[in-house]
Amino acid sequence: MPVVVGVRFKPGGKTYYFDPADFSLMVGDQVIVETARGTEFGQVVSAPTEVPEDQVVQPLKKVLRKATENDIRQAEELRNKEQEAMAICAERIAAHGLDMNLVDVEYSFDGSKVIFYFTAEGRVDFRELVRDLASIFKTRIELRQIGVRDEAKFLGGLGPCGREICCKKFLTEFRPVSIRMAKDQNLSLNPTKISGLCGRLMCCLRFECDHYENVKSQLPDVGTRVLTPEGVGKVVAHNVLKNTVSVELADKSIVEFPPEEVETEPNGE
Repeated sequence: MPVVVGVRFKPGGKTYYFDPADFSLMVGDQVIVETARGTEFGQVVSAPTEVPEDQVVQPLKKVLRKATENDIRQAEELRNKEQEAMAICAERIAAHGLDMNLVDVEYSFDGSKVIFYFTAEGRVDFRELVRDLASIFKTRIELRQIGVRDEAKFLGGLGPCGREICCKKFLTEFRPVSIRMAKDQNLSLNPTKISGLCGRLMCCLRFECDHYENVKSQLPDVGTRVLTPEGVGKVVAHNVLKNTVSVELADKSIVEFPPEEVETEPNGE
């Protein structure tokens, strides 16, 4: 199996594998690597380790060197230039009257390209804008349209839980989230309560899905008639966090029981 080191280019960004070559690398080391779009500055997030062949995108590119003081200084200068480029591009978008929202700017480490990320409701003809920006920055310009979930990841913020949103903090990729996940967790289906800053269903809805499915598979279905220490009743709800079921008894009272205290009544559905 190939030995690789995991490198990330942005906080919360995707981790990419590289050949560590002969360098002794540790988590936190800053490195210069060779990528499909040229040399890039990144940070080691996983130490050299063996991984299965099918997890590696070939050809596996190499770590060129550990970042020097000059490399670190250059990376900081580029971050400053990105802020300037953001302001200039926003002004040119307004001047051209384009219906687009600028989200982020990224310089390649060698300065050969500037990528502008934006959101828009539909297609935008930005050919004139590209020519305008190329004449200002004297380098290759790329405008890349992103979705609202990517926009939230770029911008960050606090979720309803009061913590930094997951996509900015640690999620490296977006996985599908469905309304069924909210239903399975007995959550309110009010869109304002289960939607994130992006306006889409919150990514955290899927974090506990497997646990809910596993627990519910071991509990009698809602509507099933069961035998309990207090008599025959009907299951009316699952309480996954407590690992109990709510049973409506003959006197219409509802009592919670752990699964080991209830037994499905023969033909009791």
